[in-house]
Formats: sequence, C-alpha cells, structure tokens
Amino acid sequence: MKVLNLQCALGHSFEGWFASEVDFQAQLVRGLVECPLCADKVIQKMPSAPRLNLGSHQAASQPAEQGGQSNLPAAPVQSNAPEAAQAGASLADQSNFLKALRQVLANTEDVGGRFADEARRMHYGDIEARSIRGQTSVREAVELMEEGIEVMPLPMPAALKETLQ
Repeated sequence: MKVLNLQCALGHSFEGWFASEVDFQAQLVRGLVECPLCADKVIQKMPSAPRLNLGSHQAASQPAEQGGQSNLPAAPVQSNAPEAAQAGASLADQSNFLKALRQVLANTEDVGGRFADEARRMHYGDIEARSIRGQTSVREAVELMEEGIEVMPLPMPAALKETLQ
C-alpha cells in the first residue's frame, strides 16, 4: 500500500492511498483522482518523508556496558518549521471547514431551486422559519440581501455529497 501526500491546483492538501505508484499514475491519467474539497482533478504528488521507526532499533543496538548511552554524536534535527506549521494549519483549516459543512448539511433542509422563494416566504411570515439550503442565482441572492433577507453563499464540494472512504 502506498500512501501519498497530494495537492490540487488550488493548494488543498490531502492524502491518497494506492496499491502502487503505477496504480496512482494510472488513476491520475484516467481522471479518477480528485481533491475531496473542491473536486479539482489537477493533482500533483507532494514530497514526503518516509516514517522511520528507529527508537526500538537504537535501544536494542546500544551496548549494555555504556549504560544505554550512545557513542554517536547528537545533533538537533532541523526542519523548516514555518512551512510545516503552515501545512498543518492548512490541513486543520480544511478539516474544520469540512466539519462545518457537514454540520450545515445535517441541520438544514435542502429546498433545491426553490431557495429564494422559500427564504422570502419565511422572511415575510407566510411560513414558519426553519434552516434551509439550496441553489439560487447570484442575481437572486443579491435581491434577497437587498430585501433584508440574510443569505450566505456556501461552496458545497462534491465530496460532501458522498461518504468519503
């Protein structure tokens, strides 16, 4: 199993699991690999370091007469901390965004193309207010806001419409 760090053209980072490098390349060529956040299919493989679990190996190979002390010189491991922190924050931001969108999906009614009409009916008291989501044109959304009806555009990635594996 090959776990790859991937990134779309918009800079969203995500992980992909593939049977092999050949499998990844084949899926990429066929357009089967896409960003779970924005559904972009322009994907690039990012550099990653293999995880090496050296702790148990070093402890076992240290001579007993040295009392567990290694005779290897100690040197601090240098990393590019700002880039690592930025990548971690980016992944955390993406995760929080997806969690928030899932919460919106779970706690709102999808009224589809009737969004503008339903929002107006609730605003003017024709029907009971409830949390809704749906689709409308930019022009209709602006008209709703001009009428004093609070609306918020919310991008809905295709990945949220299906269960992520």
